[in-house]
Amino acid sequence: MSILKNDWAHLLQGEFDKEYYKHLRQFLKSEYQSMTIYPSMYDIFNALHYTPYKDVKVVILGQDPYHGPNQAHGLSFSVQPGVIPPPSLQNMFKELQDDLGCFIPNNGYLVPWAKQGVLLLNTVLTVRAGAAASHRGKGWELFTDRVIEVLNERDKPIVFVLWGRHAGEKEKLISNTAHRIIKAPHPSPLSAHRG
Repeated sequence: MSILKNDWAHLLQGEFDKEYYKHLRQFLKSEYQSMTIYPSMYDIFNALHYTPYKDVKVVILGQDPYHGPNQAHGLSFSVQPGVIPPPSLQNMFKELQDDLGCFIPNNGYLVPWAKQGVLLLNTVLTVRAGAAASHRGKGWELFTDRVIEVLNERDKPIVFVLWGRHAGEKEKLISNTAHRIIKAPHPSPLSAHRG
């Protein structure tokens, strides 16, 4: 049985059999049993579920999921319906309005973006409640690197938006000249203020 249900399944299926992923899976099993982990284990791969490989036009690469209650649901920067958009997302909306005149929505639920070809991917897909970066270095980076590599192999152009230092480090995985890369500080208030 495949973890992924769309065209990502055949592209990434081999990752789930690799040693690093087996260790990651055991780590996550223990974490979910003993701690509060975000997002729900059923939402971990939502970025790939909502945005099939064939439909990817833009990749917005974040760091790790929001670590507050009812926020993370498997899409970078997105929050669940009814949750006030966090400052990072508010800054993104403000930039879109300032630069392009886009309407600022009254929610931070970005599933409509994902369904239009915006892959909202974090470099780390899970986090312990209240502990940013707590699952960094556990294996997710290898998995999400493979996602980026698979996208890089595609000839159809993609725009990669790399926000923050950790996302910016992934630029080395994008060598196909058909693609475009936009790098900027993370949209968190602290990073955005530093420019």
